[in-house]
Amino acid sequence: MRRAMWAYPWDVLDVGLDALAADLRDRAGLDGINLATSYHAGRFVQPRSPLRKSYFPEDGTIYFRPDPGRWEGAAIRPEVASIVAGRGDALRQVIEGRERTGLSVAGWTVCLHNTRLGMRHPEACTRNAFGDPAYFSLCPSHPEVRRYAVTLVADLTHAYPLDSVQIETPGFMGFAHGYHHEKDGLGLNEEDDFLLALCFCDACLARAARAGVDGEAARRTVRRWIAEACERAMPAPQWPDFREQGLDVFAPHPEVLDYVRWRFEPVTSLAADLRAAVHPRTRVHVLDIGDGWLCGSDLAALARATDGIVFCAYDRHPAGVEDDLVAARALVGPDRFLGTGFRVFWPEMRGPHDFVARAEAARAAGVQEINFYNYGLIPAARLDWVRAGCDALAG
Repeated sequence: MRRAMWAYPWDVLDVGLDALAADLRDRAGLDGINLATSYHAGRFVQPRSPLRKSYFPEDGTIYFRPDPGRWEGAAIRPEVASIVAGRGDALRQVIEGRERTGLSVAGWTVCLHNTRLGMRHPEACTRNAFGDPAYFSLCPSHPEVRRYAVTLVADLTHAYPLDSVQIETPGFMGFAHGYHHEKDGLGLNEEDDFLLALCFCDACLARAARAGVDGEAARRTVRRWIAEACERAMPAPQWPDFREQGLDVFAPHPEVLDYVRWRFEPVTSLAADLRAAVHPRTRVHVLDIGDGWLCGSDLAALARATDGIVFCAYDRHPAGVEDDLVAARALVGPDRFLGTGFRVFWPEMRGPHDFVARAEAARAAGVQEINFYNYGLIPAARLDWVRAGCDALAG
């Protein structure tokens, strides 16, 4: 079982590769690193860095050196983070040091969550039933967005011999937590968030129509639901247990049900295109944070289209972890790769016992890889908690 930790390029540059590798390998008991190669903005507390205690990464940039020839004629092009030019290519360092450090290397790659590119290309963003753009969310139905994502992973994996590439946000995003300083005085609930995130851009409507799905009819219904939600004095869900009911909540509204089911197609086909574009030596794993159908992700289909799934079991107690991972294993099938991820965050994790319990739950579910989030964001002492979980797997 591969045991790895997510990290950022500035972690490598601030701490130094050999010191970071010793932390992961010798202290935490890990044998892999998942390094960010494309990422969004944020505000990160940096307890591990000897140089800083907070960091604000540039929004929507890549952390590798692209091949300009691959991007000729592309309408949407990536921007290289200034840290790569100013401080060095951390990804290249990690890969070239792989034999010395003993760490396998995955490229952690955010695809469609990109506010920088959304602002530059509003025509390529998802749009709700009122036509409002979500600038942080590029649409997987848009031809130039698909070209961007495919070229991104092709460029990355042909220039950098990665063991695997972890694909994050290959599909539709939710409405909440995509931007900064978000304001919501209405009190959006989970179903409201979903309805505001449903994309009815021109590319989606055209692609749905080619599949025989009436997206305009769905848009009219969803637009009405959103308007009704905006008139309520108090938040009130239409559907109890919205997430748990899944697609069944839309059964009385076949126009919406057909459209929501159709959303799996652009996401799955994009994942298949990514798999075809990636260098054959590199495995492709899709990261899923439990949103599933809400983001147009059919885990079974995505597992078949790529090399497997990494299911991030965040915000769950150990029994919930095992239940979710057993369900994920049933979806992806016994012969496909299934990994998982845990956050090393307080108070989600309160000590080594939490890691032992989750590691044992993952093993019981037949998981082939455990990933921990995130090296630069946690104090060094918590690496000992991770080690307790790894030792439990070895016991």
